Amino acid sequence: MSSLVWSNPVAIWWSFLVAVSSANIVFWLLLYRYFRTANRQSDLIRVELVFMLCAAYVFGCAFRSILPRADIQRICLFDMWLSSVFVGRSVATVAELCFAAQWAIILRLFAKFTRSDTVHNIAGAIVPLIVLAECCSWYAVITTDYLGNTIENSIWAVAFLLVAVALLRLLKEFHSIARVAIAVAFAGIIAYLSFLALVDVPMYFDRWQADQESGKKILNFLVGLHDVSTRWVVTRDIVQWKDEIAWMSLYFSAAVWSSLALCGISLVADRLHHYRADSTRARLRSHTYPRTPLD
Repeated sequence: MSSLVWSNPVAIWWSFLVAVSSANIVFWLLLYRYFRTANRQSDLIRVELVFMLCAAYVFGCAFRSILPRADIQRICLFDMWLSSVFVGRSVATVAELCFAAQWAIILRLFAKFTRSDTVHNIAGAIVPLIVLAECCSWYAVITTDYLGNTIENSIWAVAFLLVAVALLRLLKEFHSIARVAIAVAFAGIIAYLSFLALVDVPMYFDRWQADQESGKKILNFLVGLHDVSTRWVVTRDIVQWKDEIAWMSLYFSAAVWSSLALCGISLVADRLHHYRADSTRARLRSHTYPRTPLD
């Protein structure tokens, strides 16, 4: 801890991560307390599941904020076994799959309300896509091949492009505050996709190209698995961390806030029918009670 002093920009950044993560945990606890005392949901099992998935993401991101690391570089801030890439990547995998499952549940809920096949199909595609992304991530981490990270983040982009399509489809189905909330979520995802396309994916692709040009050899599976479990390099040098700061800061703040927001949506799901657009109400009535020739 001696070199992690306030004169070091890395210390300021790390303090930001810890503060944001602490606030996220407090907010989750408050939301969960409200859920446990409200007792007015029509589907308690679904809401409980969304909250548990969110807890895995919130606490997983908090763990990664307190003990940040860069996987392929094998760098971390603190010299302890919990800083190993194997531990950190395992926590990240569970957290990210839970985050994807949250989105799938909420989109399926909206698909049921609006009877939209498009939204329903997108909801079913989210988790498989993220499972594939996690496999690419593990390949990159074990072999130190940045091509895996490039593909991983490209798959995340595809997954959330589909989510954006689903939200755009849902915009016309609701009015008032529900439409505003969907529009805000859509705007946030467009910002996220822009970051992936302009910053994150090009960064990993450039690293992969640099490794190719330098003739770097990737690790085979067994050697890489041992390396990822036993080697970590402690550094507080801003030069080593500068390329990680942007995505980590956004990931451990805005991404977690979106997970918390999904909990909020699950809490008010039984009120969604109040915000259906008139055209949607008419279509649903027609679908439920089809007209006869005499009508």
